[in-house]
This record gives sequence, C-alpha cells and structure tokens, in this order.
Amino acid sequence: MPKANLLYAQSGGVTATINASACGVIETARKFPEKIGHVFAARNGIIGVLREELIDTRFDTPEAIRALRHTPGGAFGSCRFKLKSMDKDRAHYARVVEVCKAHNIRYFLYNGGNDSADTTHKLSQVAQSLGHDLICVGVPKTIDNDLALTDVCPGFGSVAKYIAISTLEASLDVLSMAESSTKVFVLEVMGRHAGWIAAAAGLAGKKDGEPPHIILFPEVPFEEPRFLAAVKSAVERFGYCTVVVSEGVRDVDGRFLAEAGTKDAFGHVQLGGAGPAIAEKVRAAHGYKYHWAVSDYLQRSARHIASKVDVDISVKVGVAAVKLALAGKNATMPIVKRTSDQPYRYQIVTAALGDVANHERKLPKDFIRADGFGITQAARTYLEGLIQGEAYPPYVNGLPDYVTLKNRLVDKRLSEYPV
Repeated sequence: MPKANLLYAQSGGVTATINASACGVIETARKFPEKIGHVFAARNGIIGVLREELIDTRFDTPEAIRALRHTPGGAFGSCRFKLKSMDKDRAHYARVVEVCKAHNIRYFLYNGGNDSADTTHKLSQVAQSLGHDLICVGVPKTIDNDLALTDVCPGFGSVAKYIAISTLEASLDVLSMAESSTKVFVLEVMGRHAGWIAAAAGLAGKKDGEPPHIILFPEVPFEEPRFLAAVKSAVERFGYCTVVVSEGVRDVDGRFLAEAGTKDAFGHVQLGGAGPAIAEKVRAAHGYKYHWAVSDYLQRSARHIASKVDVDISVKVGVAAVKLALAGKNATMPIVKRTSDQPYRYQIVTAALGDVANHERKLPKDFIRADGFGITQAARTYLEGLIQGEAYPPYVNGLPDYVTLKNRLVDKRLSEYPV
C-alpha cells in the first residue's frame, strides 16, 4: 500500500500569521516520511479540494517553506465558501471524500475559524459514513479571537499589536494638530460580534486622558446621546478625542450601524462604514473637525510588526495538528491553554472539534469598563501578554522580503466538478 498523503487548506480571511501555521504543518509532515507520502495544499481552500486543484509542496525548498513564517496573506489561497449542513450539501462533502480517495489522502488539516471548524467536523463524519479512513484536524485561526475554549486564536495577537500601535501613533498626530485643526479621530476596526480587536486599542493608553478616549464594542448597545456627551467631555478635558469603533456596533434595537444590506458567502451581513457613520454623528452634533480611518485589510496583513508570541503560537498549532493527525485523533483541534499571565506562558492542548464549532466567544463583561467605553485591568492583563515580542521579517532594499511559492498542481484524476 502506498503511504498516506496529507492535505492542508486555508480558509476564510487570512492573517499575518496563517502562513506560519502552514510552515508548521509542512515542516513537521516532512519529518515523517515513513508515515506521510506527499504533502498537498488545496488552492483557494475548500474550493480547490472540490475542483481537485491540489498543490504539490515538494517543489518548494525548505528555505521557501521556512520563509512562510514571516510572510503574510495565504500562500496557497483562501476562500469564503461554506459547506452547509450534510443534508443540504452532502454532494460537496462526498466530492471532498472522492478527491481524498483518488489521491490517497488520509489526513485533512483545515486552517480557519468557526465555520472551518464546523466544516472539518462534518467532513470527519461524512468520510466515516462513506467508508474512507480520513483523519480530520482543525488548525485554529481568526483575527476575531472568538473561537471557544482556546486562550487565544492564532492571528489575533498580531492584529492586537497593530491596532494598539496605530491608535497610539495616530493619536499623537491628532494631539499635535488639535488646537487649530482635527479634534476627533475615529478608527474603525474589524469585529462583527466580538470586541476583542477594539479592546486591544485600549492598550495604547494606561492613564486618564491617554487615547483611546472611547471604545465602542459590539457587546455594548450604542446609545447616541451618551456617546456624544463623552466625545464633548474628552475634547473639553484633553483637547481632542480618539474613538475606536468595532464594525459590529449595534444600536439599542440591535441594528448594525454599518449594515450594507448585502451578505457574504457565509451568509453574514456585510458590514462597512461604522467609522464614517460615527464621525458624521460627531460633526452633526458638535461641529468638530474630524478624520476617520478604516483599518480593514491593513490590520490583518501587517506582518512587519507582528507579535512574536502570535507567530510562535501559529507555528506550534500547525506542528501539533500534524502530530494529532498521525496519532489518529480525528475531529480534534490544537488549542492554547494559558499557564501564566506575566510573563505570558502557555501550552498547546487538544479540544474536540464538536466543542469548538458553532460556539462564539465574546468579550467577557469584566473586560469592559463600567461606563462601556473602555477596558478594565482584567482585559489589559489578558491582552498584554499576546502582543509581546517582535518578529521582524527580513528586509531587502527597504522592503520586507516575502516568499512566493511555486504552487504546482498535481494531475487530476477525476472529472470536472463545477463550483
């Protein structure tokens, strides 16, 4: 019998460190040639599996694979394509199993967030029912930091570091100009239902008067009169006001302030525009000169100031995922268990995918200040450890030297499958 092959795929919005997990997977799999034949990567996530577009990673040198540790984006391509319930989408699941059979793939590792954990869990069940011995392991990733059970989601620490730094630096700019120019700066960050990223902005200031002066969390209903009063108070006391707003902020009736009226491939309401919406409310009420910015893709791709802790965790969950697969631990996911706050210490442990999928972890109430506009010491203690250390990429001619893989596809063995 030929040796079993391993298939790795990336899913959902990429991060500054998802490729570090890919590095951990591929480097570790290459250390077990007696157990793993080929290491394949799907082009563009689960879509690539359905289309039988499998990348043969043998063509990439050890140096190129190691360079994934410091390269942002998704080296093999990702996708927003959700496999629905087995009753509604059984043909897709069966196709994935068919592709795995055709290429003797016995290990499937899916690197993503909540929807990816759900897909991986369901695939483990379908493969078993179809008689294919397939070990399915989730590899955690999401900048939203909303996966259940794990202390932190790989990718979050680097976003948290970027947002905290951006809040600090932009606020120094506004402070410099506030006497005769901009008095209010609004920064919109990602976070649909959970305010972890917005909370990270709170690390920028420790004392009264230091930015951000106001944080708007998805967990706290937006009350316009209270917000406008807080803005006015900050400007009068400190000369300016920095506001950090999560894209998922809702009003007291539960409506998104930035709902665009469309949905993405996962069925989520498309958001965008919380920042300018908030800024306009400030202008209309107080007439202050303002600027707003949307961190958008910048926050999740800023590998040049990534957290070393985050990079290390991202590699280690990739390593652990391969070891779980080789140990036959089906429908599992490596997660992070905190063992110390200062200094931050952790262990990689194992969770059942069924306990992770479809569970969303929001910002704890004791992380949000009593007035709803800032973070508590408990939040600061939790967050500070995750942004520690720098892991700068190598630079050439003043720019980061990121790697591009060959991404050569293997020959197809099945008929075309429209996706």
